[in-house]
Formats: sequence, structure tokens, C-alpha cells
Amino acid sequence: MTKIRLLTTTILLFYSSLFFSQERQRAGDLMSIAIKSKAQKFKENHNFNLAQVYFSQGNWDSTLVYSMKEISIAKNKELIDYCHYFRGISFKEKKLLSESKKELSKISNDFQFLYKVKMKLGEVTLAQNDFKNALRYFQQVEKLTNTTAYDFKYSTVLHNIGLCYLHIKKNDKAEEYLFKGAELQEKEKDTLLLIGSYMDIATLYYEQYKDSQAIPYFEKAYHLSKKVKSFELKRTATKNMAVVEENRKNFPLALTYRKEYEAWKDSLNDQNKVWAIADLEKKFAVKQKQKEVNILEAENKVKKAERNGFLISSVLLLVLLGAGVYFYRQKIKSNKIILAQKNELDELNATKDKLFSIVSHDLRSSVNALKVSNGKLIENLENKKYTELDVLLHNNSTIAAGAYNLLDNLLNWALLQTQQAYFYQESLHLVSIVQHVEYNYKPLMLDKKLSYKNEVTASEYVFADLDSLKIIIRNFLDNAIKFSKENGTISVYSRPSTEDFCYLVIEDTGLGMSNASREELLKETVLLSKKKNDDIIGTGLGMQLCKSLIHKNGGKLDIESEENVGTKIIIALQKFKNHG
Repeated sequence: MTKIRLLTTTILLFYSSLFFSQERQRAGDLMSIAIKSKAQKFKENHNFNLAQVYFSQGNWDSTLVYSMKEISIAKNKELIDYCHYFRGISFKEKKLLSESKKELSKISNDFQFLYKVKMKLGEVTLAQNDFKNALRYFQQVEKLTNTTAYDFKYSTVLHNIGLCYLHIKKNDKAEEYLFKGAELQEKEKDTLLLIGSYMDIATLYYEQYKDSQAIPYFEKAYHLSKKVKSFELKRTATKNMAVVEENRKNFPLALTYRKEYEAWKDSLNDQNKVWAIADLEKKFAVKQKQKEVNILEAENKVKKAERNGFLISSVLLLVLLGAGVYFYRQKIKSNKIILAQKNELDELNATKDKLFSIVSHDLRSSVNALKVSNGKLIENLENKKYTELDVLLHNNSTIAAGAYNLLDNLLNWALLQTQQAYFYQESLHLVSIVQHVEYNYKPLMLDKKLSYKNEVTASEYVFADLDSLKIIIRNFLDNAIKFSKENGTISVYSRPSTEDFCYLVIEDTGLGMSNASREELLKETVLLSKKKNDDIIGTGLGMQLCKSLIHKNGGKLDIESEENVGTKIIIALQKFKNHG
């Protein structure tokens, strides 16, 4: 079944590299000035002075060494706090997040730059995907009064809070803070950060299926990326646009963005070539030394092999004996598995033959109907009977649609029976799923002049597999349309839920069915049931497929119907109790 939406956040979305960092050392910021002042004041503290020099140069390994030496001998609490801060930042830059968090947590509450510590703890915790604790750290920084007195961007704090809310699925809060941060960045004309903000806002809306609100922000981020030198931002913004256009089925434009993405990717690679060459030279020197070590090791191995030849031969003999016993047991085990697989294959073949015998008859009828209708089309085309041509074309479209639905159900049935279908139950917003399915059927309803109502309760969340739930709703909605008369009504709504189940009702004012037919359809033992109305293509495979999928999702099916009055399909689905 073709999905209405393709949303893969790990490919499409760009969470601003998880967070914005404003703690890079900048000449003239408050901390740099304070560190230099301390170095002047404590000239005799050799280790501290070396640590602060290497810290300012970004030499993280040397910073770690000398800051640890200072901590081991220092008695001044303030210097110890600075050294823990140096170590925390160094570990963070080396991607050792747990160690960074430990060091930053050791800094006392009296530290002059405690707000920077909180910011860094928030960034490290966010990078560890501990979003609730990260939110707590950023909120502490947010509460600071007179933020202009501190050397950090308040817009960054707001954005990071919004990003935390985005990850913990509190969309309203995420929207509020992301927009606040973006507004400040617009005023500050901080283009780099603004691009990330636009992409995160787009992500927020896109995850809620609000494409009309998300796409403009993806486009804003893309156009802004043209003005910056960051190849990474250009590459990400372009890739986002490519996937957006793929989801909108605009494949020529998507291909254009894909080509642009590859161009930026090549540019980024060129930028890294200088560093790559230096790295290769270093690796070459290491390999040369390693070769010398390997030669010595090889010589030692030969000597050991000569000394232990007899022992190895004995062990090998025992291994061969054990292998023989093992393979003999494996052969017996394999024979049992093959026999079980043969029995299972025989059952599958029997099911396949039964399906083919029934489905082929209906497909033959559909193809034959199309053949006859096409003959009439040619005849009426020659005679220029355009009114009859219109009727025949609509008839052909109906026959083709029925045949397509039959083949689609046959494919899903085969996947279900062979256990090849992907199945993953999760929390699903029921009204959103119904809206996605109904979208494809609205033209059919308009063509048949049917009145449609969707009154599913917005607060209903079910625990089900997304694809199978769509197949169930699609089949029942398709049946409601086929069995409804012109100017009829189709309603989809919720019945009051119980502690364990939500109830979805699909009601039509169509042909209805007798009580005997209703009971026959609900039997689990019936594989297929032929519809009595020969004008409507169908084998009953769709009904059996729906029953199987409802059962697999832990749900129940019931039918209420009266001939010439209409039918109510009642689907009981497991309620998702932990939502919210």
C-alpha cells in the first residue's frame, strides 16, 4: 500500500546539531578576561598558567594534564573551580560526555561563571539525549535576570529549551520557545543560528503532519543557507528540500536538490582534504613503526610455533574429533528442521492454491468485463456516441479500481500468511490516521454524490501497527462507498471507549445485509466469502484480511446491519494507556 507520508527524521530532519553552543573561546569575553587576570594574580601556580594557555589554544590533552596537576596540589577553591571547568570543556571537545559532565558537576555554586557551567551541563546532557535534565539546566540559565550582563546569547538558551521540548514531544512549549529564540536571532541578524532555528521549527511542524506550516520554514532555511559559508548547513538545508519535494512527488525538483546536495558535499570534502593529508602523513609514520613491531612479533611467533608444534598437533586432533561429533548432531538437527519446513511449505502451497483458484476467477471476470467494455468503446468511438463513451469509461475505471484493490489485498494477505509483513505496535492518534486514509477516497465520494462526516474524538490514542490500521480503515471505507447508493451518507465516528478499548465506527446508508450474511462474515473459520452483488468486484478477501489484522493488533470486530438501511462496522482497538 502506498503511504500518504514518508517521514524519516534521521534522514530528513536536522536538529541543529542537537544544540547551539555559544561557549567557544572568544577574544574579549568575560571569562577570557577573568582567566588572564587569575593567571597574572597567581603567577607562582605554574600548572594553572600552563593549563589556561593550552585551554585558550584548544590543546585539550595538555589542558587535561596540567589542570589535573593543579587540582592535586591547589588549595585555592576558585582555581580548582577553573581547572574543573577547563577539564569539563576539554572532555566535551573530545566527545567524552560522561567525563565532561562529572567534571562540570564538581564546580562549586560560588563559581563566578556558574551560568556558563549550567549552559555547558545543559549542552552535554542534551548531547547524551537526556532531554529532561538538559531542560532543567537551561531553565536555570533562563531565570537569570538582566541577561545582557552575561556573555551568552539569550536566544540560544530559548532555542535549546525549545529543542528539549521538541524531543520530549511537548509541541506547544517547543513551538513557543523556538519562535522566541528565532525572533531574537532575527533581531541579532545571526544568520547561522537562524538557519538552524528555521529547520527545527520546520521539524516541529513536519512531525505533526503540518506540512503547509513546515515547508515554508524549510524553504527559508534553504534560502538563508545561500548566504553563509558553512558547507554543512548548505548541505543539510538542500537535503531537507530534496526529501520534502520527494514527499510531495515533485521528483524533477527533488532531483535538482539532490544534485545540489552532492555538490555541497564535494565542497565539504575538498575543505577537509588539507586535514586529511596531514592525518595521512601521521598515520604513515605510525605504520612504519608498526611494521618494525610486527616483524619482531612475527619472529617471536615462529619460535613459539616451533616449540609448541607437538602440543598444537594434539589439540588439532581433539578438535577434529569434536567437530565430527558436532557435525553429526547438526545433521540430525538439520533434518528435523527441513522436515518441519516441508510441512509448513505444504500448508502454504495449499493456501496459495486455494487463493489462486478463487482470485483468478474474479480477475478473469474483471478482465473479461474490461475486454467487452473496450470492444463497445471502439464501436461507440467509430459511431461518435460520446454519451455512451463517457458511461463506458466510468465503468472501466470502476472495474480497474476493483481489480486493483483485489490485487492489493491479495499481496497484503500473502505477506501476512508468510509472516513477511513488518509489524510494530505504537501509540497512534486515531483521528489523524482516519484523515490520512479518507483523503484518497474523497474524489470517489464526490463522484457518487455521497455525504461524508468524520466525527472521531480528537483525544483517542490507540496501540496498533500503523500500516495494518490503514489497511483496515481503507478496506471498510472502500466497501462503504461501493455499497452506498448515490446521495447516501458515510459517517466515521467514535463510540464511548472502555478502560481497555477505543471503538471506531464506519457507518453507511447503503445496501446493508441480512443477519445470516453478517454472522457468516464474522466467522473466523471462513477463508473467503463471495459478495452476492455481482455488479461489485470482490472475493471477501478484504474482509478476511481485516479480521486477521484486527486480531493481530489485539482488537475485535463487530457488524450491525439491516438490509436496504445500511451497515455499521465497529472496530475495537486497544487503547494506549500511557499517552500524555
